[in-house]
Amino acid sequence: MGREEPLSQRLEVIDPTAAPPVWAALRMEAERAARAEPALASLLNAVILSHGDLGDALSYQFARKLGDQELRAMSLRELADAAYRADPRLVEIAERDLKAVFERDPACKGYVQPFLFFKGFQALQTQRIAHWLWSQGRETIAHYLQSRMSEVFQVDIHPATRIGAGVFIDHGTGIVIGETAVIGDDVSLLQGVTLGGTGAERGDRHPKIGNGVLLGAGAKVLGNITIGDYAKIASGSVVLKPVPAHCTAAGVPARLVNCPTCDEPARSMDHTLAEAVYDYVI
Repeated sequence: MGREEPLSQRLEVIDPTAAPPVWAALRMEAERAARAEPALASLLNAVILSHGDLGDALSYQFARKLGDQELRAMSLRELADAAYRADPRLVEIAERDLKAVFERDPACKGYVQPFLFFKGFQALQTQRIAHWLWSQGRETIAHYLQSRMSEVFQVDIHPATRIGAGVFIDHGTGIVIGETAVIGDDVSLLQGVTLGGTGAERGDRHPKIGNGVLLGAGAKVLGNITIGDYAKIASGSVVLKPVPAHCTAAGVPARLVNCPTCDEPARSMDHTLAEAVYDYVI
């Protein structure tokens, strides 16, 4: 009896109790939705079920939402496909963004909702493609995508902005983020957030947002300042000075009201403030 040949690759052990991967879960949800709502079966098939992987579905949805008379959907899809081929991490990051929506939005029942309907998620994926184009020196078409994003989703993010993975943009309407802003991983932003400058100066002039930060609805963070990891900016606050890591800032002008804040505010989406308010103006 001859020697057995070794296996060519390691077998993957799958936990049967674990949730399915995002793409598999998205397809299963789409199949159920198509059976439950026959009027939407054609849409679900075109956007999700007819594609072989998440990247293909993302590029189709991107083109479907943003195509217009000046730049047709087919041309936009070619742009997205080129970006995803050149940098496969964009699809991996989109998957983390999609999981972030599902995990942090209590109104979200699965992956189909944000993939088809949530403009915060769609605007974020648009900016990621625009940022890739910007990094290739294609600034004019990157600005074009910024303009279309603003028109279609009411979200205005400069294509040069650097944004981490696992970011959740809830509702999205009225969000404005400037050119030199930097956003870390696992950040959550609600509607009306502004990451802006404080004047007409050029150069590095926008906020740097750490990992795991929660930015409440209507929060304005202005200037080249740092918001530390896992900090929380209360809704309606105007922040003009740095906020230390793990602290909460609230008010106009903002002051520190809780140090430390909860462990991971962007994940818990905890917008409450501590009862004790410290008299420390920032």
